Amino acid sequence: MADIADILKKAKRREKVIRICLAGDKLVELDEVERQLAGLGKAWEPGSLADADPRKELAEKVAALRTEIRESEQPFRFRALGDKEWSDLLAAHPSPDKDKVWDPETFGPALIAECAVDPVMSAEQVKELFEILNGAQRDELWRGAYEVNTEAGSIPFSLAGSGMLDYLTAAK
Repeated sequence: MADIADILKKAKRREKVIRICLAGDKLVELDEVERQLAGLGKAWEPGSLADADPRKELAEKVAALRTEIRESEQPFRFRALGDKEWSDLLAAHPSPDKDKVWDPETFGPALIAECAVDPVMSAEQVKELFEILNGAQRDELWRGAYEVNTEAGSIPFSLAGSGMLDYLTAAK
């Protein structure tokens, strides 16, 4: 039979990492280079032996920009709140609308700030960050903080990991 004291020693709060691209200016640059590359198509032919394929330079720019964008991704690590912390946070941000549980203006930034363990930030800093991020990025942070508190902690299936193991096993 399981001993609750042993379970309590092993139990850790759920954590989740969300990655946000901070290089918004590079995304538009990537879009433009990819548009140029697509415009050249696959049918480029040199006019002379000295002609260099312009697709190569554009493809190299795409690869370099993708690397820059990937390196600009900032991980945000969230940790679930305890039962009392969650309850206190909800109580601190009541909705003016009786049909809703929390205030949609204040609860999101407060939840993100309370759950963020890396980087640590205040609700005011979350609001500052929200002035830079677009709606989808703000939603990603919100979902990360909300889901770390509401999702079950089961082991997710990994298609990439499973597929790689199948491939490596079959290759032997």
